[in-house]
Amino acid sequence: MQFAKPYKDLREFIAALEENGKLLRIRREINKDTELHPLVRWQFRGLKEEDRKAFLFENVTDSRKTNYNSPVLVGGLAASAAIYCLGLRCAPEEVADRWLYAMDHLVEPEIVSTGPVMEEIHKGKNLLSHGGFGEFPVPISTPGFDNGPYITAGHWITKDPETGQRNVGNYRGLIKGSGLSGIMSGTPQDLSRHWEKCREKGIPLEVAVAVGTVPAVSFAATQKVPPTMDELALAGGLLGEPIKLVKCQTVDLEVPATAEIVFEGIIPTNYLEEEGPFGESMGYVDPRTLSGVLELTCVMHRKKPIWVSIISQVTPSESSKIKAMGMATLIHRHLRQRGFPSVLEVSLMEPLVNLRPYVVLRMKKRDDQDPWGAMDALLDYGDRVGKLVIAVDDDINPHDPVAVTWAITHRSQPHKDIKVVGNRPFGATPIGMVATHPSSRYDNAESSLLIDATRKADFPPLSLPKREYMEKAREIDLGGARLT
Repeated sequence: MQFAKPYKDLREFIAALEENGKLLRIRREINKDTELHPLVRWQFRGLKEEDRKAFLFENVTDSRKTNYNSPVLVGGLAASAAIYCLGLRCAPEEVADRWLYAMDHLVEPEIVSTGPVMEEIHKGKNLLSHGGFGEFPVPISTPGFDNGPYITAGHWITKDPETGQRNVGNYRGLIKGSGLSGIMSGTPQDLSRHWEKCREKGIPLEVAVAVGTVPAVSFAATQKVPPTMDELALAGGLLGEPIKLVKCQTVDLEVPATAEIVFEGIIPTNYLEEEGPFGESMGYVDPRTLSGVLELTCVMHRKKPIWVSIISQVTPSESSKIKAMGMATLIHRHLRQRGFPSVLEVSLMEPLVNLRPYVVLRMKKRDDQDPWGAMDALLDYGDRVGKLVIAVDDDINPHDPVAVTWAITHRSQPHKDIKVVGNRPFGATPIGMVATHPSSRYDNAESSLLIDATRKADFPPLSLPKREYMEKAREIDLGGARLT
């Protein structure tokens, strides 16, 4: 596979965004607590996707009139598919192949002695001399609901205490004080498994949080991949060359050498604290729950570091787009590995609903049992994938909800072509959040609905003119009027 020269750091990528007309520099004063995220949010409510931009706020303050030395980047990773593709330096039609290649051609990271992230180091008695977490302009994502600023584009790096296997995941972190942050990883995330193993051993979990990496690291950190796969090696596979790492100062971990900021610390296993609420990408505010806590032990950062924030909340959002760009391909790979080459395409219906619950499989089925086998295999990908799963024929556009609904209406019989799979875990769903609430009338269990909307007979032709007549009609000059 041919690779363009990778970005050496986030700053080089920001320059590429600007060069390609995908960056807005905001030089006027912006309050990170009340104005910053709402301003970016507007483009997700009114603009076409191709018109969305990354925002770089260069004059950031807060409600206490604090002036910060760091700019804030929002929408810079996946405000649109075009921005995401620029992050990989590839065309939209090349994204799937890039992910498939990377999954099968991991590139192990390279340890180096020093890097730009080590330009400033605060630890020991000087740990909080610059404010700890408070040194950086961490925005409030959903003003009016969130109870404080949250790390949203932090890549949390941990290792399995038994195997040493590294994991990099993107989780939210509520800033609770200059040296204290919450962490919401949930289950069945690898960080949570690492934490549970440490709890059984009676030791804390060491962690490092990298903010402001090259885009490939962010793309790998936000995807669901097998627990045996190192996301930093996956990022190397996306780039075609190794990610350079430096050793941490106070924990036995390695972090990207060109990151803007790295927080080191421990997550104790002998206590939890309340965390939340937070405006989540599933479309509701996630209420307060008990979660782990990061106790800060060191801060490393570049001079005048750039803070990166992902806009989450109800779709469409940057959170849903960054996951959608790779996840459909990885699910498709999973189904082919399970013996279903008949699956031609996987759609997650983004941004109609948040990623994962609504999955459509476009198939050239081998027989009438093939769709059921493929849909059952899909459910094995993970508990957050597939609340509504629909199999359609190869002539149906799986990204078009009207076409999919047409197939359900005209190619399925509810008494024969629908199956409910019970005893499914909730995952991160709104119903899962409220199921145990006193006001709830929901059962405290989840299920999946599978629909076989493929043909079971030889149907007559569709009632449309044949292709050659449509194409000739399209060439007729109507004096500048456009038909499509």
